Amino acid sequence: MFSHRPVLLDEALAGLSVRPDGIYLDGTFGRGGHSGAILERLSDGGALHALDRDPEAGQHASKTFAGRSNFHFHAANFADIARVANEAGIAGRIDGILLDLGVSSPQFDDASRGFSFQNDGPLDMRMDPSSGESAADWLMRADEGEIADVLYKLGEERNSRRIAAKIVESRVLAPLKTTAQLAALIASVPGPRSFKIHPATRAFQALRIHVNGELSALETALAAAPALLAPGGRLAVISFHSLEDRIVKRFVRDAEGTERDVLTGQRLNRDGAPMLKRVERCFPTDAETSANPRARSAVLRVAERIA
Repeated sequence: MFSHRPVLLDEALAGLSVRPDGIYLDGTFGRGGHSGAILERLSDGGALHALDRDPEAGQHASKTFAGRSNFHFHAANFADIARVANEAGIAGRIDGILLDLGVSSPQFDDASRGFSFQNDGPLDMRMDPSSGESAADWLMRADEGEIADVLYKLGEERNSRRIAAKIVESRVLAPLKTTAQLAALIASVPGPRSFKIHPATRAFQALRIHVNGELSALETALAAAPALLAPGGRLAVISFHSLEDRIVKRFVRDAEGTERDVLTGQRLNRDGAPMLKRVERCFPTDAETSANPRARSAVLRVAERIA
């Protein structure tokens, strides 16, 4: 059924400890790889709720899982998991929440979406092309300092100031409209760079994260997750770069509190939310990274809600 095997699939399923009659939430449906594997383990008494803001993901979900009464798709950003869970009546009852961060392979491989410089396409980068500002539009209006800050903070691009200056200089003559134009501009800028990756890699990552508000969405989803889980429910997050992973690591660490609610006796973290405990951290095997080089930077962190 699924042409693409998602990264860390077996590890994520094990981390979620999927039960046939459980309730699960896939906050990043993508093209349904994780969702399909979870559904295969669910009985009619179980349920899977999946979210994605990409309209193409919604179309794929409707086509692939049509007729599955225990599958529910929500056209929403994973930052909206609290609203979706409350509207679906599953808040506090979810046995597992999965977040597979970043861009799905079909999005990355589709040149028309503008996520990659490997094939030329419009400089868009939006997860939902129908809303928000494209990368091209933002680069056309943002000031030099703002562009440099985004490239440095979200892409850890050491050459951020020179690249930002070149973008502002170039757009006076003509706007940057395609991925190939931007990649060529970045490659032409002298300065420090890694020879292991394309010169545009970090800048493209930074622009994608900024355009889609990915880090703020992650922080919002993580903050909501503990209260949405049932006692013993699992949170599994797959990250692909250090910025994401640091946020997840810090969140789980801070959620490992020791205080107790004076009325219920429930253990709470410092913010008063239900407490989590770390379960495991996993990395792709050598076999997986050989078969799928995009998996090489992935890390899975799993935490469990404590009653």
